[in-house]
Amino acid sequence: MEDEIRVLVVEDDENVRIGVEQAVALAGFPVSAYASAVDACADVVPGAPIVVVSDVRMPGMDGLQLLDRVMAADAQIPVLLISGHADISTAVGAMRVGAYDFIEKPFSSEVIAARVARAVEKRRLTLEVEGLRASLRNGQGIEALVLGNSPAMAEVRKKILRLADTSVSVLITGETGTGKEMIARSLHDFSGRRDAHFVALNCGGLPEPVFESELFGHEAGAFTGAIKKRVGKIEWANGGTLFLDEIETMPVPLQIKMLRVLQERVIERLGANELIPVDCRFVAASKADLVELSADGRFRADLLYRLNVAQIELPPLRERREDVPLLFEHFVLAAARRFGTAAPVVTAAQLSELMTHAWPGNVRELQNVADRFVLGLTGDSLLSAAAGAAKGGTLPEQLAHFEQLLIEEALRRHDGNVADASAELGMPKKTLYHKLRQLKIAARDWQGEDKDA
Repeated sequence: MEDEIRVLVVEDDENVRIGVEQAVALAGFPVSAYASAVDACADVVPGAPIVVVSDVRMPGMDGLQLLDRVMAADAQIPVLLISGHADISTAVGAMRVGAYDFIEKPFSSEVIAARVARAVEKRRLTLEVEGLRASLRNGQGIEALVLGNSPAMAEVRKKILRLADTSVSVLITGETGTGKEMIARSLHDFSGRRDAHFVALNCGGLPEPVFESELFGHEAGAFTGAIKKRVGKIEWANGGTLFLDEIETMPVPLQIKMLRVLQERVIERLGANELIPVDCRFVAASKADLVELSADGRFRADLLYRLNVAQIELPPLRERREDVPLLFEHFVLAAARRFGTAAPVVTAAQLSELMTHAWPGNVRELQNVADRFVLGLTGDSLLSAAAGAAKGGTLPEQLAHFEQLLIEEALRRHDGNVADASAELGMPKKTLYHKLRQLKIAARDWQGEDKDA
């Protein structure tokens, strides 16, 4: 959120008002001070980036009446009530109806600053979540389907729109859980084939004996158990899109037959002699390196060339961490609708866990975490595996952990080349070597290091 959170101090006692105003300003927060609650009401509007600190007892509109006014405008605005000893029971009662906190007189500058800091952080997170939800609600076109503000995902969206209305075969590559089927479906939905079928087939989920029948269909009596004619996936996708997921697992004999379909655009059902013309768009996906498999003789090179006319590579989630909050909020809202419950708000500690986790399961893992979060199955820690790593406690510890993750990912992306990694990270090579020693990342763990730096 671009706007800073401003603190409204409402106190009729001038000395107390000045003291609170100074304590809040010294803590680094923008502050506006008012002698009366009526004067402060002009700043209380829905969605305002504010926190309210108000005395309970004031002439005219008192602190409780101001609390009611704030709750009516925006119940998510934190209100901290300042109370004397005689008003503690009143302040506690006010917390039951929506007040964020109360501070008993007399109090130190440190106490007011600490309480205000927590309230400001709560308001900041609330507004960030509301902003994400508004972005998701207002998303249009491909931005509403292929989520992410990172440069990598912006490039993916451009490729989809560039390729959607062509008929070229597309190969989608990426690790497990990166959302390859969603990209294939987007290629279909933004094409002129959108009104025809989108047919998905997981090549790794079929036993080899039934694979051919699934793809090409069969006539009645073609084999034992073939009681009636069956239309195969390719024929069913005629006019639309056929998505072949985990294409690397397709048996070699079927790869030969698929090559013929791609070349001649005809199929032949099992047990039939008739050639059936097909006009479908072929999209394949692989988590393996098909070039490497082809070199090893485990995947036909000619089929690879036919499928890989255009390629869309999906980055792992750990390489686009800036997309994690938006994706997580999207999954939280979807889960809340699915389970018929309210969408909870993530805390600062939980957001830190999300941002520092390595996400080996990528977007699919993030969605599972969101589901558990909505169902209340996570507790304070969203990620049991990441909790130990992200639970540094202090800000310097959490920053050090996040810095280590960024350095490790840069080294992985550049095959361990320190010079290239330092250029990407924007730090001198000697500084990076110092960081490697400081963070106990042994030089031998990385290939291609410059030992002389």
